[in-house]
Amino acid sequence: MSLGIGLIVGLVLGLTGAGGSIFAVPLLMAGLGYSITQAATVSLLAVAISAAVGTTMAWKHSYVRYRAASLMAAVGVLFAPLGIRVADGMQPNVLALIFALVLAVVAARMFYTAMVSKEDTAVVRSAVAGEGRSSIGRIGSVNPATGRLIWTRPVAITVSLIGAVTGFLSGLLGVGGGFVIVPAIRSTLPLSMHSAVATSLMAIALTSSVTFISGILQGRAAPLATALPFVAGAILGMVLGRRVAPLISGPALQKGFAVTAGIIAVAMAMKARSAL
Repeated sequence: MSLGIGLIVGLVLGLTGAGGSIFAVPLLMAGLGYSITQAATVSLLAVAISAAVGTTMAWKHSYVRYRAASLMAAVGVLFAPLGIRVADGMQPNVLALIFALVLAVVAARMFYTAMVSKEDTAVVRSAVAGEGRSSIGRIGSVNPATGRLIWTRPVAITVSLIGAVTGFLSGLLGVGGGFVIVPAIRSTLPLSMHSAVATSLMAIALTSSVTFISGILQGRAAPLATALPFVAGAILGMVLGRRVAPLISGPALQKGFAVTAGIIAVAMAMKARSAL
């Protein structure tokens, strides 16, 4: 069960650069009987390692905007302890309801994106960095020769804000935050979908690693003995996801994930509400 859940999480993360960790927590709770804080802690460990693998795979294609990812992570780790503190002060069922709400929002956005934007769902097609939607209305610009961001104060502020939200959610819910990073980058910065996904994976790897360590230092329990198969499955899923993504229809994939996420969100909310 642990290996299978990890495989699902890694596949989602590898295919989309987002959303894998938000599946992990409810699946670990339902499949292995973890509390929400235990599931969050184990999720962070698996997502950090699998995202690092995905970053390595994307690095050779020069898709990773490592300066942006590093800044996101640096700001994110400052806000992650705040998220952990807030989560530890909440009743588990209230926290589960919040998680279900976030998951429902992610599902709705994922489905909408699949309906209106084919480019945003075909995340691993062969592409030149910087391709995709028009950059009109976005903050900053990129070097057309390299696809790298040209740094300005507005760009730095935007990247920092994305990192702050990601870090807080990482600590609060035990999620990597790719479901925030990818759409936020695509909405505000002139990066291609390839670069957004690859940069998201690096930021997730860094933020989740530090958040996991911070949680352990603050006394969160992590049943590592039963979590190891989950971590192994997540790594395998990440590798498979990055390899098979070009063979799968992006919009159909996103719609399937969105529907699944929506069902999980409803089930999680109903269970948490009945326990209040």
